[in-house]
Amino acid sequence: MLYYLLTTIYVLSCLVLLLVILLQQGKGGDMASAFGGGSSQAAFGARAGATLLSKLTTGFAVLFMLGALSLAILGQRGTGSVLSSSAPPVAPAAPAGTPASGQAAPATAPAAAPAAAPAAAPAAPAPAGGAK
Repeated sequence: MLYYLLTTIYVLSCLVLLLVILLQQGKGGDMASAFGGGSSQAAFGARAGATLLSKLTTGFAVLFMLGALSLAILGQRGTGSVLSSSAPPVAPAAPAGTPASGQAAPATAPAAAPAAAPAAAPAAPAPAGGAK
């Protein structure tokens, strides 16, 4: 319930902040005045007194930031880690002839040494005339 109430207040403050910013009058600090053209004021204009719209902008901007922070804290569920909710990786399947991990290898007698290879036949004589 608190989450939905806070979300509603947050959305309304966003809309009011948008309207308050759009209703403000420009300060007249265009590029020409920033480089010395136009008026003899400072580069960013003289500091005027705070109007009602500038005070509202500051108030709703603070409300916007605090609302975003509180919604982020309230909306957090679980451990807060993206990786903690994913399934652990699956081990690849072992080939048919090898034991799977965690299982003991079957007891077998050591394989007999392969029989000696038959003696190689004598090499055939090189052809006469030789290929170049």
